[in-house]
Amino acid sequence: MLGPQHVGSRVVVRRIVGLRNDRPVYSDILGYLVEATETHLTVRARDGAIRVPTAEIFRAKTIPDRRRFTPTEALEFAAAAGWPARERDRLGDWLLRATDGWTMRGNSALPVGDPDLPLPDAVDEVTRWYQDRGLLPAMSVPLPLFQRVDAELERRGWTPMPLTLLMTARLAGLAALEDQQITLDAAPSPEWLTAVAGRKGPLPASAIDVLTGVPQVRFATLREAGGALLATGRGCVADPDGRWLGLSLIGTEEHARRQGLARRVIAALVAWGVAAGATDAYLQVEQRNVGAVALYERLGFTTHHVYLTRYLPAATQ
Repeated sequence: MLGPQHVGSRVVVRRIVGLRNDRPVYSDILGYLVEATETHLTVRARDGAIRVPTAEIFRAKTIPDRRRFTPTEALEFAAAAGWPARERDRLGDWLLRATDGWTMRGNSALPVGDPDLPLPDAVDEVTRWYQDRGLLPAMSVPLPLFQRVDAELERRGWTPMPLTLLMTARLAGLAALEDQQITLDAAPSPEWLTAVAGRKGPLPASAIDVLTGVPQVRFATLREAGGALLATGRGCVADPDGRWLGLSLIGTEEHARRQGLARRVIAALVAWGVAAGATDAYLQVEQRNVGAVALYERLGFTTHHVYLTRYLPAATQ
């Protein structure tokens, strides 16, 4: 047990918060120890000071100060900030995300950094977190950096989804164009949402939270001369340093494809991103979408790294 000699140290306290199927349910508190007595510990966490009675503590230990994140980890956190799940939680550094099942990015754990638990225990905690919300447990694992996590999920029978590329480019190397046929709005119009829903399926109310819940965002709409919508896209700058322009939902109506419209939408969003102070851009695309990958490569994007999403099938839970 932690004592007064550990005050000021960075700690993780595992607290028993209830029972489920006669098994203890735990909650981890990560922060700095500010008080240690025979009856309780007080931890200064992200959301303020938390007083934990000794009787509720399953385990408490000091942990080392955070190391500096690698470029892959930093970029993953920037991309997560640009697609903010409706519900977010932390397991150490790992990010837990839930958005009523809309998009895998909004409903999978991001195992980046240190979960402050042994890997098998961390996977168990992730599994319980999603099951408690009626969602399939899922994790999006950056590779090859976190190959060990992926190997653990594979050993447990988690099903892989198509591999996703995270591609990046310097904005200085991309075409930036103010296009009179493209409008850039701070909120998505009903027409924009209808177009996206036609490609991605119905959008729940929580989808609006994801799309708009960032500091700076623009929704691009390209229309033909008569006013009919032809193409859409979304750009945001959401990371704390304001470095990254995140591009997503770049799409063209089926009858208007192969006319360079996606390129024009990206160029308009790049111009906005430069004006907003960003210096680099990222996007995420499935490797099997060879047409989109080829387009992005022609524009100057290269693959920074890949990630593999796995989920635990309901039949195995």
